[in-house]
Amino acid sequence: MTLDSIVTIIKNIVDISLVWLALYYILKNIRNNVKLTLLFKGVAIIVILKLISDWLGLITIGLLLEYVIMWGPLALIIIFQPEIRNVLEQIGKTQLLGRHKVLTVDERERLVYEIVTAVEYLRKARIGALIVLERDISLNNYIEKAKKVYADLSSDLLISIFFPNNPLHDGGVIIQGDRISCAGAVFPTSNSSKVNKKFGTRHRAALGITEESDAISVVVSEETGRVSIAVKGELFYNLSTDDVRMMLIDELRPTQEEDYLDELDEEDIYEEDR
Repeated sequence: MTLDSIVTIIKNIVDISLVWLALYYILKNIRNNVKLTLLFKGVAIIVILKLISDWLGLITIGLLLEYVIMWGPLALIIIFQPEIRNVLEQIGKTQLLGRHKVLTVDERERLVYEIVTAVEYLRKARIGALIVLERDISLNNYIEKAKKVYADLSSDLLISIFFPNNPLHDGGVIIQGDRISCAGAVFPTSNSSKVNKKFGTRHRAALGITEESDAISVVVSEETGRVSIAVKGELFYNLSTDDVRMMLIDELRPTQEEDYLDELDEEDIYEEDR
């Protein structure tokens, strides 16, 4: 094997790796955006219908689908321009090595403990609150427009931020790792038709940020004192303190640890079967 052939092979490997890396981050960000996920499914359905119509020889429907496929991309770019822009921004903001700080088990437990303690107080006192936990997709764009805090997380600090008459009471708190980065953050509100009309701006903002990122939102209702969690574009309403604790622990668990626990569960099942 000559030196030129070795160089050619290396170039091909690098070329293919870069393409797969780009596809990985694009699909990852599409998965974290509810609207683009639905769009992606719609495009896939149209392509499948086109293949079926060609196979069955359905001329009319095949011709219509051909026009849709031909002019569809241009229409999608125009209609979904904001969503596409958000995905491109998220790709630029995504940290290639995951969270800016991978928390240890003890740090995660302390993080969840402080949040749950604050939420329990806020719930009983019926004080509205919105707490957003950053994961892989950076929320720096919202942090830059909010009031910087950069303080160690504590339940007392969270309670004081959301205490009535506090200037930062109406905004949201963003937590990066185990630190409070900012308060008074403003998030996009969800326009999903699935959201109950009785929910106000705070719940819609909690849901909206999870539709555009992989963040976790914890929201306390000022009117009812009920606690909800929004994750992956879905709102889990009226949760108990134990529910909040378990959901946070589960969602904050690193992927590698989840895979390890799944392997342990499979081994346990295998041993039980034996």
